[in-house]
Amino acid sequence: MFGAAGFDAPIAAVAERAGVGVGTLYRRYGSKERLLQQLCLMSMKQNLRAAEQALRAPDAWAGLTGYITSCVGFSAGAFAPLAGSIEATHEMWQLARRVHESIEELTRRAHDEGALREDANATDIAWLIEHFSRRLPASPASCQDRVRRRQLAISLHGLRPGSPEALPEPVPTWRDYQARWQDRGVDGA
Repeated sequence: MFGAAGFDAPIAAVAERAGVGVGTLYRRYGSKERLLQQLCLMSMKQNLRAAEQALRAPDAWAGLTGYITSCVGFSAGAFAPLAGSIEATHEMWQLARRVHESIEELTRRAHDEGALREDANATDIAWLIEHFSRRLPASPASCQDRVRRRQLAISLHGLRPGSPEALPEPVPTWRDYQARWQDRGVDGA
């Protein structure tokens, strides 16, 4: 619900979708913002588990693409549109750092193996996941899944070395990526 409607999603619709009453949500989380913070944390923990699993892959490219595909599969970036509208807690920043460090390691391994184009970085990977985590315009779910898989495959192919053209500048930085969350939250620097 929040991924589709943003922070303004009605809490009654969220509760109905979760199969609980509004009072249950408020007793458990205290506020809509606290619920969103917990949902973000859950997604980030799932993201970190996917990164840790990918780092165990013997092949760096397989690990990196497995990580990306896994994150897109559970819509790891679905809460990104909430950036700046909820407070990013200290725990969220700590977890975000761990996820970022893992993505950095995945991209370093892929660069070292010669499997990832040199002008692509960890922030590109994070933005890619976020992009493919968004809902597509209205269409049947089966069509959305096919289109998402195809477009992701095209994008992953574009991450391979050997392209005659460099990616447009500037190279995105992690600060650029996390700055959206600093509008309301604890400093994540």
